[in-house]
Amino acid sequence: MTGELNGRRVAILAADGVERVELEQPRQALDRAGARTELLSLHDGQIQARDNDLDAAGTFDVDALVRSASVDDYDALLLPGGTVNPDKLRVDEAAVTFVRAFMAADKPVASICHGPWTLLEAGVVSGRTLTSFPSIRTDLRNAGATVVDEEVVIDGNLITSRSPDDLPAFCRTIVQTLAGVGAAAGDAR
Repeated sequence: MTGELNGRRVAILAADGVERVELEQPRQALDRAGARTELLSLHDGQIQARDNDLDAAGTFDVDALVRSASVDDYDALLLPGGTVNPDKLRVDEAAVTFVRAFMAADKPVASICHGPWTLLEAGVVSGRTLTSFPSIRTDLRNAGATVVDEEVVIDGNLITSRSPDDLPAFCRTIVQTLAGVGAAAGDAR
C-alpha cells in the first residue's frame, strides 16, 4: 500500500559510521508509504555510511542539524545502527536531548541493531522491553531494560529490532505503526 503515511514527517537521526542498509531500507519503506523523511545529524553536508561497520558504503546528504531540530516538527524518529554511529550520537548532548524529548512526547521511536545505545544514554530504557544487537544487550540490561531475542519488539511507542536480517519485519512494523494499524500503544511485542 502506498500513501498511508501522507503528511507524516519522520526524523532519521544518524552520524558518520551509520550502517547503510539500516538507514536506507527503513527510509525507502517510509518514503514509499508517503512519509517525508529528513536526515538529522551532528554536522551539515554528508555523513559517511558503512557496510558491516568496516567497509565504506557511500554517503547520505544531511537535511538538518539535530541541535536545530524540534520534536514538534516530526511524527516519528528512526535510530539506525552500526557501532560508530550511535557511539557518536550518545556523546552529543543535542542528540541525546532530542531522543529523550521524543520518548517523553510518546511519539514512535524505531531503533535497530546498535541504535539503542543512544536510547540508553538518554536514560529511557529502564522498565522497557526491547531487543538489539547481541553485543549491547548487557548494557541495556544494566540500564534496567528487559531484553529479548526477537526480530521486532514493540513496547509502547518504542520499536526495536536486532540486526539487518530483521529489516523486512522492522520496516513493515514501522509503517504499520505510523499508519495506525500496528500494535496498540502499551502492548509489548
